[in-house]
Amino acid sequence: MIYAIGDIHGCLDPLRRLMDQIHPAETDEVVFIGDYVDRGPESKGVIDYLLTLRGRYIFLMGNHERMFLDFLQGKDRFLFLYNGGTTTVESYGGLDRIPASHLAFLNRLPLYYETDDYLFVHGGIRPGIPLQEQDPKDLLWIREEFYAYRGRYPKTVVFGHTPMREVLMEEDRIGIDTACVYGNKLTCLILPSRQVIQVSNPLDDVSRTAVIGSRR
Repeated sequence: MIYAIGDIHGCLDPLRRLMDQIHPAETDEVVFIGDYVDRGPESKGVIDYLLTLRGRYIFLMGNHERMFLDFLQGKDRFLFLYNGGTTTVESYGGLDRIPASHLAFLNRLPLYYETDDYLFVHGGIRPGIPLQEQDPKDLLWIREEFYAYRGRYPKTVVFGHTPMREVLMEEDRIGIDTACVYGNKLTCLILPSRQVIQVSNPLDDVSRTAVIGSRR
């Protein structure tokens, strides 16, 4: 089986509760779809936790990890901070306190993971372009051009990035970002059964001012 887990965004408690509900066997794979950092309060804690996991775990890069790395390299600094990066920096207690193990983790994240039947990617793919020729920016950032495409993808694409109140369950595309950081749910998709396991992340009224339809 394959377990695919949606966007976490610094929500450590929901992540722990979700992981307590799944029990992958040694032969199972667990794919994290990206966006471990930003917006939520415990980005550092999330990566600390992910680094403790042992087994067949695949961690993909999300657009927020890409923004974080660019920020650390002095590029697009406002973009990162505007999109929730301030909470990430605060979770570390300052840029000079980011562990080397976290930087190594971020730098080795792949853009996608492919099996015989499924493609796992953070944002999606641009229709009609072979996977090897996809623009990395599209893999991390694409939205409507991908998930609203009227054609059929050759493999089922499992993706995050676009927050939705419920899982988007289509024959050839499955969206599993269910807006945990906005007070909704963190989702685990089990394949091939398509069973869904979720935990809630209730927020107070002030926190709910974030808009689930955020374009970033």
